[in-house]
Amino acid sequence: MLELKNRFAYNDDHNMFRDTVRKVFAEHMEPYLDQHEEEGIVPRSAWKALGEAGMLCPTISEENGGLGLDFGYNAVIAEELSYMGSAAGFTLQNDITVNYFERLGSEEQKAKYLPGMISGDIITAIAMTEPGAGSDLQGIRTTAKEDGNHLVINGSKTYITNGQHADVIIVVAKTDPTMGAKGTSLILVDADTPGFERGRNLDKIGQHSADTSELFFNDVRVPKTNMLGQEGRGFIHLMEELPQERLSIAISSQAGAQRAFDEAVKFVKERQAFGKSVFEFQNTKFTLAEMASELQVGWAHIDWALKRHIAGELTTEEASAAKLWHTDLQNRICDESLQLHGGAGYMNEYPIARLWRDARVTRIFGGTDEIMKEVISRGI
Repeated sequence: MLELKNRFAYNDDHNMFRDTVRKVFAEHMEPYLDQHEEEGIVPRSAWKALGEAGMLCPTISEENGGLGLDFGYNAVIAEELSYMGSAAGFTLQNDITVNYFERLGSEEQKAKYLPGMISGDIITAIAMTEPGAGSDLQGIRTTAKEDGNHLVINGSKTYITNGQHADVIIVVAKTDPTMGAKGTSLILVDADTPGFERGRNLDKIGQHSADTSELFFNDVRVPKTNMLGQEGRGFIHLMEELPQERLSIAISSQAGAQRAFDEAVKFVKERQAFGKSVFEFQNTKFTLAEMASELQVGWAHIDWALKRHIAGELTTEEASAAKLWHTDLQNRICDESLQLHGGAGYMNEYPIARLWRDARVTRIFGGTDEIMKEVISRGI
């Protein structure tokens, strides 16, 4: 269990909600973690269970059928999910895609999708990355050409979280290829639309329980009313949501780092070597002391960033710095914690192995370390 000490970003209501999150995860997620890893996907029954508990899209306003809660509730879910050691795509829906629907969607779009996103009946994905375009979103080649009252989409996407489950996908496409970033738009594609196909569930180094897919669009014809937000402002719409996305990754990374540390402490206190516990060696104690110090700083920074975001004050540069620092922390602590396990750390039966594998991608998705540094430097 994630121990909470001197957290100042949360109030009593957040803490009560955390108790609910833990109970739901204990019943519907923790007993099946190995199964999720083996099958490469979290079943829809888990999504439904979270929906029934108010754990999907809690920030949706009451006006749109939601609970109207602040982002702190999302953060609670993200922390507990990461600490548990699951890579389920709940946070994508809670922290990323829902904002596009609620902020940019027409009344018809919101009425069609938001209730199902809350209940777990509708699972969403956002399709940005392409085989030839990752961090450089301006280089995407997927097109959406006008044809009367419709748009015809052609192209392919890859590394798409929730790709196997998704009922509706936010597709980033060029509606005017001659205009660069200004010719980019966001378009909703329902999974049952003719011409849309899912590729394989990709074989990844880690995060095996997260379904991550290739998606193909072959003359996919959708009405113009499927445009999400304004035509030609897709790139701007994406940039507007990046601070929350990057903060979400930072939060999950901090919780993952804490779990790795806790596993290391547990292991070295139980493991015997040369007639005493591994914990009693000075190298072990000093290594743990350094990690504990960094984690203390990390939690304070997460709470600072979280409070700023809830207040609407977190900048793109600050969110990027948070992602850069906390994902690096997670990777270092997972590596040190695995080292303290010795040979056992390389065995999949120990949780540290999964935590170590799953951590590596956090320095890549949501913007690579190098992109984070570029963004931060622009504000200096």
